[in-house]
Amino acid sequence: MNFSGRLVIIIALAISVLLVSNIIASKALALFELPFEFLGGSLVVVSVSVICFPIGYIISDVLTEVYGFRVARGVIWLGFVCNLLMVILFWVAISIPSAPFYEDQDAYSAILGSTGWLLLGSFAAYIIGEFSNATVMVILKNKTQGRHLWLRTISSTVVGQGIDSLLFYAIAFGVSGLWGWSAAMNGAVTAWIVKSLYEAAATPITYWVVGWLKRTERMDIYDAPGSLNPFGIFGEGEGASVNAARAQRTANTGAGNTGAGN
Repeated sequence: MNFSGRLVIIIALAISVLLVSNIIASKALALFELPFEFLGGSLVVVSVSVICFPIGYIISDVLTEVYGFRVARGVIWLGFVCNLLMVILFWVAISIPSAPFYEDQDAYSAILGSTGWLLLGSFAAYIIGEFSNATVMVILKNKTQGRHLWLRTISSTVVGQGIDSLLFYAIAFGVSGLWGWSAAMNGAVTAWIVKSLYEAAATPITYWVVGWLKRTERMDIYDAPGSLNPFGIFGEGEGASVNAARAQRTANTGAGNTGAGN
């Protein structure tokens, strides 16, 4: 398929957000303290990587809604490969002996040398969570015939980010022992709630971005549910299709077919 400049920018942002979120993920952020105990403590905590979510969630929704599952699938696997390359290069950089006057090796290693459990949690959560998000978007888009974008974005976040948060916090902080199980589950539930609420609150922004891209790109991909194979890159994929009538109506009317009025 042809890649427009807009799509290239979106892919670059998607990869950048993923890499940054994994670099900063090990820091715990205390949101507030409850007057009662919540999953073993009163302090509500999340990973500081939650600050990347506002950008990341819009990108995930846009890729599937506008460009289709096969493009979203390609970006997900590209992100995985870039993340793996980053980890390998970090390991090499940490392993190379430093100059005698360099006194920050411990801090350098602590920030860039994430534990194996954190990396495993990140990889598992990213792959499974992102594919779950994209799959829900595609299925609901077909069932609603392209209407009710808000239903697709919120539902996909509830499912995808629920899986993402549970896997990441359980593996990276629970199994590893970095935070302990109570704090890890506290973080997972809190992150899931925060992300779901943010998705709902930012729905108008999603509508605007999706509508603008559908008008400017003159496309609105409808993937057949049978084409949701997670293994592939940017190939056509069986069952993937562009609804020509809707795409032409988007180009002629500028409506974007986002379901904004439904």
